[in-house]
Amino acid sequence: MKLDAKEKSVLFSTTEIPDVFFTEYMGIANGDFVKVYFYMVFLSNYNKDININELSKSLALPYPTVQDAIKFWEEQGLLIKNPTGYSLANLQEIELSKLYNPKLTSSPENMKETELSKERAHTIECINDQFFQGVMSPTWYTDIDMLFNKYGFDDQVMLALFNYAYDKRALHIKYLTTVADGWYKCNIKTFDDLDTYFAKREKINVLKREISNKLRLNRSLNTFEEEYVEKWNQEYGYGMDIINLALQRSTNKSNVGFSYFDKILTDWHEKDYKTVSDIQNHLTSIDEKKTRTKKVESMSNNNFEFTQSTFDSLNLLYDN
Repeated sequence: MKLDAKEKSVLFSTTEIPDVFFTEYMGIANGDFVKVYFYMVFLSNYNKDININELSKSLALPYPTVQDAIKFWEEQGLLIKNPTGYSLANLQEIELSKLYNPKLTSSPENMKETELSKERAHTIECINDQFFQGVMSPTWYTDIDMLFNKYGFDDQVMLALFNYAYDKRALHIKYLTTVADGWYKCNIKTFDDLDTYFAKREKINVLKREISNKLRLNRSLNTFEEEYVEKWNQEYGYGMDIINLALQRSTNKSNVGFSYFDKILTDWHEKDYKTVSDIQNHLTSIDEKKTRTKKVESMSNNNFEFTQSTFDSLNLLYDN
């Protein structure tokens, strides 16, 4: 495979990387992929063959890593496969096509026409200053405009969205869209909505930690266990006081999983038990039935003669 380019002298040649690479692609690629891309840009200056095995040796990278890197840059549109090999895409042309295809996009100039757009322009300028050191790529204006229009977030929520992605070190449009989708599904529009959402999430997180400590798991809950806890809290409305009653039912049992606790809590929910008192009365009733059952079994083992009244009493053992 070859990279299409003109022959140049190493002595008088330089390898240039457009600034847009750093604003649009550096953050979404791991270091090895960036390493491969830079070396391919260098090779393109001299019309050199792309040999994965040679790239692996030259860059001291595993063969599969180089393969993954080439595939990644193809998916990003920076590397174009053709009959004779590969061509490197023009990054400036890619970004220009994003700006003008297929609709007019936002820009610092046309966003000052109305009061609303003035507020939005201020928000975008804050995003530019806080998260891009004042050198935000032009395509971000389009992306931010899309996020505003698609999700209907207010300005504070949009700033919070970028701050969340920045803290996660995932400041790129795919991650922002994924988080925005999640917030949108939770009916978040205003900062008050977001504040309420985070409060609920923190409440659930505290609950997860308490359950892990109660069960002495010495680890965080896994994804499936977390789904159970969220169901118990969000759908059933149960807090730690009620959940703890379910956890206590495993005291004399071994290898009990969350599905066991879920059956107990689901049973209480279906019986419409809402308070600790409701459940304690239910548990007391069960214990009393167990006691009566053992008494009847003891009498039976002692050759007790059953009568009709005895059977009537037995039926009480299975009353709800």
